[in-house]
Amino acid sequence: MAQSRASRVFSRIDRFEHRWCEQINHSAGFPLVRDYFRLISWLGNGWFWYAIILLLPVTYGWWGWKLAALMTATGIACTLLYKVLKTFLVRERPFISFPVIQCVTPPLDRYSFPSGHSLHAVCFNGLLISYLPLLGAAVLPFTISVLASRVILGLHYPSDVLAGGLIGAGFAVLTTVMASGFLQGLS
Repeated sequence: MAQSRASRVFSRIDRFEHRWCEQINHSAGFPLVRDYFRLISWLGNGWFWYAIILLLPVTYGWWGWKLAALMTATGIACTLLYKVLKTFLVRERPFISFPVIQCVTPPLDRYSFPSGHSLHAVCFNGLLISYLPLLGAAVLPFTISVLASRVILGLHYPSDVLAGGLIGAGFAVLTTVMASGFLQGLS
C-alpha cells in the first residue's frame, strides 16, 4: 500500500521532533511531575471546562447561559474538526513511533495530529479572555499546563500541540467575531 503524502510529511517531521519529545518526556520520570501532568491531562479531558461552563449561568445569570451555550457549541465544532483531521491525517503518536518515549497515561484516541486537548484548551481560554478577561487570565496557567502535558506524557509531538493551539485560537477568534451580537453588553 502506498504511503499517503501526509504520512510521508509526518514521517520526516517525526524524525526531526522525536529527540525533543524524548527529552521532554524524560521529565515524566519524576513522580511529582508525572502526577501533576496526569491530573492536568485528566482535567483537560473536559472536566475542567465542563465545570466552568456549568458555573457560568450560576455566576452570570442569563448572560452566563448564553456564554455557556456558545462555549458548548464551539467545543462541539472543535471536536468534530479535530476528529476529521485525525481520521484523514493519521499521524501515529510519538510513543508508538518511538518506543523509547514512554506513554504515561492512556490516550483518548489513536492518532496524534492535532492535539484535541490543546485545541480545546486554547479555544476555551481564548473565549474566556474575550468575554471574561480576569477569569481567562486566571485560567491561563491551566491552559499552558495542558499544552505541556501532551508532550511530557508522551502523547503528542510539539507540532501536534502547536497545530491544536493555532486551530483553537482560530476557533476562539472566529466564534468571538461571529457571536459579537449574541453576548453584547455584559462582557
